[in-house]
Amino acid sequence: MAGHSKWANIQHRKGRQDKLRSKLFSKLAKEITVAAKMGEPDPDKNPRLRLAVKEAKSQSVPKDVIDRAIKKSQGGDAESYDEIRYEGYGPGGVAVIVETMTDNKNRTASTVRSTFTKNGGNLGETGSVGFMFDRKGQVIYPATVGDADTVMMAAIEAGAEDVDSSEEGHVIICADTDLNTVSTGLEAELGESDSTKLIWQPTTTTELDLEGMTKLMKLIDALEDDDDIQNVTANFEASDEVMAQL
Repeated sequence: MAGHSKWANIQHRKGRQDKLRSKLFSKLAKEITVAAKMGEPDPDKNPRLRLAVKEAKSQSVPKDVIDRAIKKSQGGDAESYDEIRYEGYGPGGVAVIVETMTDNKNRTASTVRSTFTKNGGNLGETGSVGFMFDRKGQVIYPATVGDADTVMMAAIEAGAEDVDSSEEGHVIICADTDLNTVSTGLEAELGESDSTKLIWQPTTTTELDLEGMTKLMKLIDALEDDDDIQNVTANFEASDEVMAQL
């Protein structure tokens, strides 16, 4: 989980919240629109939409923004997005997965490629790093919902695979296909989660020093600044000392 649990801390420390929040809202709204267009516009009948709405709410996206995104999917002029995954290597040989939603494949491919090149990375073929990750569901709860044993019991009952509890909170992992079921079961026991989404969980990680982390951050920041890019995942690991210096 090295690349995930610490990642929120990096973003927090860098003080980019306002800029990130605005971009995050638009990316979550885009996911809602795509999910609603692919299935029923009713979250109760569309698991992907339900998860998209749940994640948006957990990130404090206003209700009117969520409703507007769903309505947008039903209009005849709703944009058509392609979901494309790019894979490559960042500085220090770190594996990077970039998930995009785009209405212009050529523009996005060009942007992703040039961003990797400018920031010391190399874009590879699809599958070039994917084997180093597992597709999983992830549900995060604050530490205040209960102790490790309480959350572990709720997670087992809901059908989860693993729980990582710390002072920062509880990270619950499940099979990607079980995320809707597991998150619903957890909600009944523990209430609303801080986050519920599909992730790429690294099966192997690459340790980076301060210089390597600084270079990787530049690449990831540049990728996340692009509106076509929904998520960026990297299999980095760094010591607490390195993280504290970022």
